[in-house]
Amino acid sequence: MNKNRSIGMVILIYVIFFVISLLTNIINAVLPQVKDSYSLTHGMAGLLPLAFFIAYGFMSIPSGMMVKVLNRKWMLAGPFALAFVAALTFGFFPKFPVYLVSLFSIGAGMAMLQVVINPVLRAAGGEEHFAANSIAAQMFFSSAGYVGPQIYSYLVTSLEKPVAEYDFFIRLIARVTPGNLSWVSIYWVFAVVTGLMVLVLSLLKIPEIKLQEDEEVGAWDVHKKMFKNKTVILYFIGIFAYVGTESGTGNWVSEFLRVYHQVDPKTTGADVVANLWLLFAIGCLIGIGVLKIFRSKVVLRGTVLLALISLTLGLFGPLSVAKIAFPAVGFFFSAMWPVIFSLALNSVPSEHGTFSGILCTGIAGGAIIPALIGALADLLGLRAGMMILYVTLGYILSISFWAKPLVQNKTIRDKA
Repeated sequence: MNKNRSIGMVILIYVIFFVISLLTNIINAVLPQVKDSYSLTHGMAGLLPLAFFIAYGFMSIPSGMMVKVLNRKWMLAGPFALAFVAALTFGFFPKFPVYLVSLFSIGAGMAMLQVVINPVLRAAGGEEHFAANSIAAQMFFSSAGYVGPQIYSYLVTSLEKPVAEYDFFIRLIARVTPGNLSWVSIYWVFAVVTGLMVLVLSLLKIPEIKLQEDEEVGAWDVHKKMFKNKTVILYFIGIFAYVGTESGTGNWVSEFLRVYHQVDPKTTGADVVANLWLLFAIGCLIGIGVLKIFRSKVVLRGTVLLALISLTLGLFGPLSVAKIAFPAVGFFFSAMWPVIFSLALNSVPSEHGTFSGILCTGIAGGAIIPALIGALADLLGLRAGMMILYVTLGYILSISFWAKPLVQNKTIRDKA
């Protein structure tokens, strides 16, 4: 592939990351309203991220194998088509069981995309730039995490105004949104976005990237062999811990602020969630430069320690501190995923495609950790439930000590 097509493919991947985040992270903002709408306990509310992220556990490895059967256009457009149908179905039938099925379907589509785009990003951008390119992708991902809650807040607050104050867009949304479920309106927006992605990807000429043999996903025998590798297991747990930490924080922070500081989740709560992702995006931008100066392990160690401090201030500080500390957690989270993922892929000599599928299966941590937080919250309180995050962050910190990558990230101190 020539240089221009490689750059074009990298940019396309960035856009896909943006839309993935838009669909994924909205749960962070809507969870308190969903909990109220369906009269859920904290434990039952924990089923929302469970329904979404458990799809990664089921779909990641099979999706990697499907790449060999289906071309990349189908593997990119197909998941968005699935998400389109899921969002549209829930919009028409906004019942709790339908919502769980819709979340699982959207999660399955996003799992397929994650498996496809990570090895392609590594191949298109070059393995020595994979950590930096992954952080750039994370910047697009997190910027959507900021945009989503802002759209949600605009929709629900606008729909609660007198009909005479509706603008043209709100009038359209109001026609298909139940008056007592204003938060459902965001899924009509998602139906439009995913429908457009299907259309664009179907019409776009997507260049084929020739993956190296070790970047293709192997058969079940190869997966079994990989699972016997201690390094593979350790990094799988690392991805599980990271996504569980990110999801556990993002999903529960608005509810935490409502429970302990009596804030409105539709306004202040949504703003804090949005600011978390805004600082996440800023952290990604800064992280690209930091990784040009320091080794990945050093960056990971520093960001985890600072995240632990910020999390503690958010959980135990007053509202004025929590409104700053929780978004700061997002800032320090920003480099963790790309650093862990790149350390993982650069720590094995072969079968990177298979390993990528296994790592993406670890995204199921985003299902388990928030559900555990919800279950503990019913027993001991939400603050105690969120203290699980100290355990997951502790494991991520350990990676910065035992990781032994075969390929180091290139820094300005390295000779050309």
